Amino acid sequence: MKLQIRTRGKWCSRKSNFSQYVFWILIFSILFNLTGCGSEVLEESWDYEIDMGDEKPQGILKLVKSGGENQASMVSLDWGTFNLENVSITADGFSGNFELFGNAAKLKGTFKENTFSGELRINDEVSPFRATKLSNEPFQIDRSTIVYVLSESDLSESEINIDHAGIIASADREGYQRGERIYSANCINCHGTDEVEGSIPLSTKFWEQPLKAGGDAFSMYQTVSRGYGSMPPQPTLTPREKYDVISYIRHKYIKENKEENYIANSPGYLAGLPKGTSQGPEAKPYQPWSDMDYGNFLINTYELVDEETGPERYHSPGPAPYPDEDYSKNNFAYKGIAIRLDKGDGGVSKGKAWMIFDHDVMRVAGGWTGEGFIDWDGILLNDKHETYPRIIGKLHFETPVGPGWANPETGSFEDPRFRARDGRAFGPLPKSWADYKGLYHYENHTIVSYTVGNAQILEELGVEERGKETIFTRTLNISPSTSNLKMKVAPVANEVALVGEGAVLEEEEGYVILKVQHRTSVNLKLFIADSSVKNLNTLVASSPPESLAKYTSGGPAHYPEKIKTTITSGNEDDLFSVDQLTPPFDNPWACRMKLSGIDFMGDANKAVVCATDGDVWLISGLTDNTGQLTWQRIGSGLFQPLGIKVLNDKIYVICRDQLVLLHDFNGDNETDFYASFNHDHQVTDHFHEFAMGLQADAQGNLYYAKSGRHAREALVPQHGTLLKVSKDGSQTDIIATGFRAANGVCINPDGSFLVTDQQGFWNPMNRINWVDGKGKFYGNMWGYGPPKDTTRVAMEQPMVWVDMQFDRSPSELLWIDSEKWGPLNGSLLSFSYGYGKIQLVLHEKVKDQMQGGVIDLPGVKFLTGVMRGRFNPADGQLYACGMSAWGTNQMLQGGGLYRVRYTGKPLTLPIDLKATTSSVQLAFDRPLDHNMAKDLGNYEIKTWSLIRSSKYGSDRYDELTLDISKVELLHDGKTVKLHIPDIKPVDVMTINYNLASQNGDPMQGTIQNTIHALTMEKESL
Repeated sequence: MKLQIRTRGKWCSRKSNFSQYVFWILIFSILFNLTGCGSEVLEESWDYEIDMGDEKPQGILKLVKSGGENQASMVSLDWGTFNLENVSITADGFSGNFELFGNAAKLKGTFKENTFSGELRINDEVSPFRATKLSNEPFQIDRSTIVYVLSESDLSESEINIDHAGIIASADREGYQRGERIYSANCINCHGTDEVEGSIPLSTKFWEQPLKAGGDAFSMYQTVSRGYGSMPPQPTLTPREKYDVISYIRHKYIKENKEENYIANSPGYLAGLPKGTSQGPEAKPYQPWSDMDYGNFLINTYELVDEETGPERYHSPGPAPYPDEDYSKNNFAYKGIAIRLDKGDGGVSKGKAWMIFDHDVMRVAGGWTGEGFIDWDGILLNDKHETYPRIIGKLHFETPVGPGWANPETGSFEDPRFRARDGRAFGPLPKSWADYKGLYHYENHTIVSYTVGNAQILEELGVEERGKETIFTRTLNISPSTSNLKMKVAPVANEVALVGEGAVLEEEEGYVILKVQHRTSVNLKLFIADSSVKNLNTLVASSPPESLAKYTSGGPAHYPEKIKTTITSGNEDDLFSVDQLTPPFDNPWACRMKLSGIDFMGDANKAVVCATDGDVWLISGLTDNTGQLTWQRIGSGLFQPLGIKVLNDKIYVICRDQLVLLHDFNGDNETDFYASFNHDHQVTDHFHEFAMGLQADAQGNLYYAKSGRHAREALVPQHGTLLKVSKDGSQTDIIATGFRAANGVCINPDGSFLVTDQQGFWNPMNRINWVDGKGKFYGNMWGYGPPKDTTRVAMEQPMVWVDMQFDRSPSELLWIDSEKWGPLNGSLLSFSYGYGKIQLVLHEKVKDQMQGGVIDLPGVKFLTGVMRGRFNPADGQLYACGMSAWGTNQMLQGGGLYRVRYTGKPLTLPIDLKATTSSVQLAFDRPLDHNMAKDLGNYEIKTWSLIRSSKYGSDRYDELTLDISKVELLHDGKTVKLHIPDIKPVDVMTINYNLASQNGDPMQGTIQNTIHALTMEKESL
């Protein structure tokens, strides 16, 4: 007989009698058990979807069965990759366990031909799981008739021998996120999104149009690499980056919106791709925070530690409120001006040597050298929460947190500032002791200006190298003082030398102290090094102090380039047309353009914007109808600017550490002196205490809001407050308290304020607060000095509780002051940072309590969250700016600038809302269709309550659908009155309407409102 055995695809032939047959069977059994020879290798890919109600995660389920071993993994671009354990694969079914975001998950189900049906159990919740087997049948796509811009011979060597199948098959969540960033940076301007139209109408709309040169992954790769039609090649992207953005487009837009155009990456499809072994060059790490050129200084809160010997980071664990850490020995420069000392391009982030000047206390906190500057940890740096940036490298010297100069009256270094609960001191020194004036920026010179007593001081930090030794320098020009002055220089363990007349070095309590004689002008230079550096005196003789006054005038521009961008007009067929005013993302300094404030110059063709990375930009071309903008970088290095205001062509910027007034001395628009108009800010290390918005009243006083600490109780009185800065900058007053994250300020026509707040601990939902009067409390019990009563009685009620479904994160409000906006002129708008939209705010006052609701402006959607907006006094249109960061769903672009124009078409949304003891009334600006207006079926009203507590947010309680007994169309034909027998005050109400105008135009929408009190029926008529 002849025995044939197929082992891993090979037929083995043996001649045998019975004994030989038994022998070979025995051998085969041994080999089978030891090596798996003869076992079939099962490798399958299944395209799955999980039905979780509103969410339907998709991905690929990979099954491998080989040699008695079962393996399974789930690869999801939404969730990530999960390797399953305890895997069982049979002919009938499959099961396995894994951990999903800290929860135990079990997947099981049965096979039926090419489908799999089962369930995913996460703890006690069960969701249907369905999958379709991807074909192993090889197939190829004919691309021979496609004419690309480049031929294959035009491509770079990095495109040779690419393992296309391997790259495609390895797609994962990390690559999908890279692809999203690439799409936002490279593709979005032309192609747009399914919500915002791109700048080139002929560019493919992936979510609704088939791709002309093929929509499978490899065809799209050819289009991206070689170009097709008006689509240019993208040679700067690596093969991996190209497939990353292709994966994003295919998953986000094609599969979710136009699945019939989606060609799956099946094993059969991958088998038909060109073969290769290379995955191309490595993609550059995505670190835009460290790639940016911030200029030669950057203000932030820094911790100074030696990279090798410094303490480990420590953040106290939950539950909230997190206990205070013991940071009494940590060297924080809360208002740290980090200055690059060595020469070279790239700004502070590309330096090798730095010092930090803390302008709270007028001390040099320390000096260090190394590679990389800081670790970039921070919410507006690398997006990390609950942390702050630390220096990295070798710390050569440091001084303790506290006054850098002794009290000029007493000679004492004892710190008189406000002491927080944890024992730390915060805020600036008394102005009579020391007062920070600002920064001069002249060529590569950064000059700090401040006073000690009545002595005016200019100081420049520097570095000198002697071989491999690093010596830090401080050059000081000190005007005559009426008292002797003392400055803490460095620990006595450091080497310190001095050159200059009128001052001496002494030792006092472990520190080298500089003592300056009074009544004489002093120019001197300090040399500071670690203990390994000797003979500093040899350097002193060759490096005398210089006069710094020559650096206090206007110098050549640091950023001479002016960048042109285009204006893409919006759709004129919509009720509101949104013009895209493209920021200069492609700029010489790699600025991220996260725009956070806007205001207009006296010439309204020009505006200034600030960005969270510290920049200020001047924009021209807004109203001259050229379709082009010119951008000029006029300031940099500021500490998280989140608001800007122009008064008489003077530019004020609100930062986390100070209110800055920009001065241009030579007419080139660039800032030569960053004057500290006010620096009363109390700054701690906590990431959440943003200084938000900037407005001015008729008298010239300025207002901003300061957020509280996240998940922690306040440390300083300014945490969670609305603040007023006097018109001369000399004083800061607290207007209101109890805010958690107040994103901006609006001044009302009557002098009161509107301040938003965000859902969180003690905030069951987002709030729009009408702030009237002084000293009132707005609900956050973890703010500073809260009332003992934790109930709602002790807090001011919001005008509107804004449900997360309607806005995840409201920012600033703005009154419409423009006749160009027709019937909406005089109305109130709310900007959405959370969802990148604008809402109309309908409001009324009942029994001295403001209340109202919000409704989306139809068709208005942005690529970013919206932070601030102002109406241009020249063209009467709304200009809004925004950004993408923590707390917004709109992450498609780093920053954005938009012009919103009312096109004059009839409004489809109500312009007034009233709640009475028996009804709700909606007023429109034009007559309604009589029959639709009176049809009860065209309305739905729901209500629910919130519970305010120390928990984060609130669920919905007491959810009801209210009965509408009848509908009246009032005599004006524009107002509907919905009679509601069970109407009563409620936290949240939603009113859905589906109406039409008298001309038949559809009018649909949803109002979300709050009712605190009801107007008597007779009062509303």
